Amino acid sequence: MAASNRPGLTRQTLIDTALRLLNEVGLDGLTVRRLATELGVQSPALYWHIRTKQELLNEIADAIVQAPGMGPPDPGESWQDWLTRRAHAYRQSLLAHRDGARIVANAQGLSTRTIQALNAELGGLAAYGFTPVLALRTITAVTNYATGFVLREQTDRPASTPDAWLEGLTGLLSGGASAPLLIALRDGGSPVGDEAFEYGLRLLVTGTAATLAS
Repeated sequence: MAASNRPGLTRQTLIDTALRLLNEVGLDGLTVRRLATELGVQSPALYWHIRTKQELLNEIADAIVQAPGMGPPDPGESWQDWLTRRAHAYRQSLLAHRDGARIVANAQGLSTRTIQALNAELGGLAAYGFTPVLALRTITAVTNYATGFVLREQTDRPASTPDAWLEGLTGLLSGGASAPLLIALRDGGSPVGDEAFEYGLRLLVTGTAATLAS
């Protein structure tokens, strides 16, 4: 039996296996050859389903974007609650995969399914008074914010404990322990985390509400 016709070797099998492998070896360790080995086939067998590594990464990115679910607000759900829910689910989908934000940020193009789902979201927001332009800009702003935020979360690796890090900063700043940056970090916690994400998201939702009202 030809390798390309191997039972179970489908495009979806490739994506599912690639996502699992991604969590084990990271983006830099994920190669077509490594994926073929994981599947127990020769590399050429994969080219029946994917032509390049970038195409594979595009498929992985699409799976990550689609995983939390896309679509317009539920009946009776405010657009603010929908946008907040959508942002939280998207962030968690990115965080669920090693280097998830890097892959999505570097994806080239959207799949037909994602484009159709995005179009449905724009249509759903029209019921709340959004123009197509405002709807697209709002969704784009929130997804870009979440992607960039998670990129920081997945790449920042403190070299020491938070207390040791703050102690090190004390000697670098004029004013010592009373420096505004140190006060902000002590009182507000890490600028990368759940509370920080929530704060930025609230600003985007509030700003969108003000724009919609005007």
